[in-house]
Amino acid sequence: MQAHLHLENLNIPYALLPGDPGRLEHIKKFLTDVEELAYHREYRSLRGKYKEMPVLALSTGIGGPSAGIALEELKNIGVRYAIRIGSCGALQKDIPLGELILAEGAVREEGTPKMYVRENFPAVANLNLLSTMKQTAEELGCPHRLGIILSHDSFYMDTEVEESAYWSSKGVLGADMETATLYTIGRLRKICCASILNNVVLYGQDTSESIGDYAQGESLTAFGEKNEIHLALETFYCIYQKQK
Repeated sequence: MQAHLHLENLNIPYALLPGDPGRLEHIKKFLTDVEELAYHREYRSLRGKYKEMPVLALSTGIGGPSAGIALEELKNIGVRYAIRIGSCGALQKDIPLGELILAEGAVREEGTPKMYVRENFPAVANLNLLSTMKQTAEELGCPHRLGIILSHDSFYMDTEVEESAYWSSKGVLGADMETATLYTIGRLRKICCASILNNVVLYGQDTSESIGDYAQGESLTAFGEKNEIHLALETFYCIYQKQK
């Protein structure tokens, strides 16, 4: 029994990782034979089937520390593939609400991975998972783009405007708080990780205000969330079929 997740080995290699525990209600709609498993701290979990494939869904909460704990304990119970289905704020003006960002890699502007490895160790997606996801997104017709994102540790920074402008000028697509941690720890622990981010904040808009709109289910961002859940599940299913 894992200390934080309150889960034992479920013999399920595929895990969806939203941040928000409430997002599991939306994931349920895509699954059959759904069973709620545990809810401890920020970690809510359920299992179900997508077509005939077993899948686990687990919320990781906000930020790298809780995401890192989740990934470590998921490894202990047999998870080998993990896809973050999260949200982000755009760092480019041409990224509309609801468009998906498939993160090739993440700028490590947060703290948790620094406890594992030096800062010049890259935070990059698993190539097989990412390439499968890219192909699947094209087949499904999901509006998306591929690129580098920024992972940081705070919504509320005195230098937020300056930091956003700097990373925007370097071509970074969006910002979240968990991807770099998952990519770094996943690489070290040999878990194949990828991250799909639904843009919920237009570049230059107030983050807290836009996140509030997202929580209320605004149409474009809600559509993006459905797309990212569907895309993650279809990506897993493609890998599952190849391994049968």
